Amino acid sequence: MNIRENTMAILHYRDYDYMPVVHFGYWSELLDKWKAEGRFKDGDNVSRMLGFDYEWGASFGCNDFLMPGFEWKKIKDNPDGSYIQQNGNGLIELVKPGVESIPATIDTLLKDDEAWETLYRHRLQPSPDRIDLKRAQDLALRQDSITNHPFGIQLGSLYGHARDICGVEGISYLAADYEDTYIALLDALADIVYDNAKRMLGAGLRPDFGHFWEDICFKNGPLVNPKVFREAVGPHYKRISELLLEYGCDIISLDCDGCIDELVPIWLENGVNTMFPIEVGTWGANIAPWREKYGRSLRGVGGMDKRVFAYDYAAVDAEIERLKPLVALGGYIPCPDHRLPPDAKWENVQYYTERFRKEFAVR
Repeated sequence: MNIRENTMAILHYRDYDYMPVVHFGYWSELLDKWKAEGRFKDGDNVSRMLGFDYEWGASFGCNDFLMPGFEWKKIKDNPDGSYIQQNGNGLIELVKPGVESIPATIDTLLKDDEAWETLYRHRLQPSPDRIDLKRAQDLALRQDSITNHPFGIQLGSLYGHARDICGVEGISYLAADYEDTYIALLDALADIVYDNAKRMLGAGLRPDFGHFWEDICFKNGPLVNPKVFREAVGPHYKRISELLLEYGCDIISLDCDGCIDELVPIWLENGVNTMFPIEVGTWGANIAPWREKYGRSLRGVGGMDKRVFAYDYAAVDAEIERLKPLVALGGYIPCPDHRLPPDAKWENVQYYTERFRKEFAVR
């Protein structure tokens, strides 16, 4: 069995030859550090050098957001060297030089019904221009030859992009003060995703999995009311997942950081069955409690605590041991629970991939 076949066998609870060694990329600061240390040079395949098989994520995607986006522009310089800008989503942000985290949201252009009608509605319409049809058709002709990773399509975002437009505080006010516009925004995002999926599938693509992106939780839970999420967004997940099922795709993956426990049942009810990246965090997330509660309909990719890469071989060994009973549950592929951070040590990551390959090979 090749890597692609092994991956899909695992996620369908079938026999497999070996567990692939999967990752989810690297912080740019980490790559800069490793390059300065002489670990690799331009043109090298860092993932292969470290011992990974592939990076989890979609192989083909479309424009699923604002089209066109807003103009990026600086609004004001501050005495301390920081500045205020408008980004391409229409958010007003405070940017601090040297700070690599997400800028602080100050305001949004989407303040009311009028702003929705004049600034946003026309930017969030389904369109054939959102997909590179020729590329999709060409890829469809050779998708069966892909063996070194599973083949997925990007399904976009049904709520995360709404947060990107308004900010966490702004989307909360929009939901409270302008309910019709709030629902119209969510419906528009979903219509784009559904139309994009139809066009990708219509071009001949037959994915192993579909992949949503959301990032709508933090360490204490969701950044959206689960009741509202179930009612306003759940049906959209369902119609999109059912569309993929019509074309033989029954693995629907979703990327959401943070403590996602309150949203997991909503996703499962509506066809999203593979959780990623199962961020361990301070709350100790792992797939076992979900599997006990929801059964084998729930799969997972992720859940490997990436923080151990900053320590030593003993910490890596302990993490491998922690993963063993989770792998034994089936339907689960360990993967560092986000992009590898700047404090990761090259030798620890290499040691992890070597140990992983030995421990999780089928004997």
